[in-house]
Amino acid sequence: MNDTSSPTENILHDDPPPRPPIEPDAGDCCGNGCDPCIFDLYEEARQHYRHALAAWRERHPGVDPETR
Repeated sequence: MNDTSSPTENILHDDPPPRPPIEPDAGDCCGNGCDPCIFDLYEEARQHYRHALAAWRERHPGVDPETR
């Protein structure tokens, strides 16, 4: 980082926000009733992401995680 970095840039560099999981395409499911299904795993990943994002926002109130 250079000396002209903003505090927000420093936060995003030092503690980047979590990234949302990539949603599987409908064709990614084999349709055989797997347990867990790829969509079940995606929902678990989304729940983990929501919790991680909430914790990140608590650490960085007022910072937009979408700022890049």
